Amino acid sequence: MKVNSNIQAMVAGSVLRNNEARQANSTQKMSSGYKLNNAKDNPAGMAISNRMRAQIQSLNRANQNASNAVNVIETAEGALSEIQEMIQRMSELSVKAANGTNTDEDREAIQSEINELTKEIERIARDTEYNTQNLLGGEQQLKGYVTDPNAIGLNVVDYDPDFPLGKDYEISLTKSTDAEGNTVLSGVEFKVDGAPTTADIKLFEGKISVVNADGSKLILNADGLNNGSYSTGLEIKGVGGMKIQVGSAEGQEIHVAIPKISLENLSLSGIDVRTEAGAAKALDQTKEALSFVSSVRSRLGAYENRFETTISNLDVAEENLTKSYSTIKDVDMAEEMVEYTTIQVLVQAGTSMLSQANEQPQQALQLLQ
Repeated sequence: MKVNSNIQAMVAGSVLRNNEARQANSTQKMSSGYKLNNAKDNPAGMAISNRMRAQIQSLNRANQNASNAVNVIETAEGALSEIQEMIQRMSELSVKAANGTNTDEDREAIQSEINELTKEIERIARDTEYNTQNLLGGEQQLKGYVTDPNAIGLNVVDYDPDFPLGKDYEISLTKSTDAEGNTVLSGVEFKVDGAPTTADIKLFEGKISVVNADGSKLILNADGLNNGSYSTGLEIKGVGGMKIQVGSAEGQEIHVAIPKISLENLSLSGIDVRTEAGAAKALDQTKEALSFVSSVRSRLGAYENRFETTISNLDVAEENLTKSYSTIKDVDMAEEMVEYTTIQVLVQAGTSMLSQANEQPQQALQLLQ
């Protein structure tokens, strides 16, 4: 027997401390719901779970971004729906004005209504906003530029985000004015990387439409050009529009482009039905305007469908990633409760054994009696 060194008590105390530490760790796990509360619990697992958590939060934010984009599109599409209704009314009025039974006073009254409709179209295009950002005034359209300063009056009205970018585009044309003051375009030639394009080229009211085989379209306006022949390059870089971040990494975005809605782009500038000739021309103008608005609405509808699909995909990705995160990070309460009960019994047993071990030196007193 030894009095100064109680080896049994030291052993029992050491085991008791270890079990108490395990009990504290188990209590922390059940209290927090996580089996990884500190880096020492599983260094590699902690690093992986932190990356997963950051990605899950990013996907959640991207999901909200896509939902906001749907709201933007619905706002713009709703405004365009009203504009289309007004253009349809203008078309109806043009048909009415083209009838030979109308007097000059009748056509003046019709023209007055058309003037009010054009003002309202301009107002809607100017005032349609989302989060203070104008949607139809041209701020959200893709930008394109001519490279020849002499052709500065040739403007890129619009092009699809799918229109091939980064290519060497060239356009040649001759502009003249007929006896009635209408713009006449001739000799239009469009080249891609130095070769004539196979795209479908259409001309209307000073505008040039280039439609590729895949349906992607480029529209230019030559009204600002002086009469003469021009040949210039075009810079089509995909600059402009609204980029929606729909992923957790750089470049995971969807480009939304909404062309400028104006009387010029709608071919409604100067619409005048006060004469039979003007009314006949207005029929073509409203037809072209309806076609333009329909194409824009069709594009917006395609965007909306794409974003809704993106939202569904993000939901699935977030769900699956959360499952993986939970496997690494979350504690199994049933399993941990079994562990906690076992440790609790060991702590109680260790406490009892330490108490008995501490009584051993007292037995040495009996030898001194």
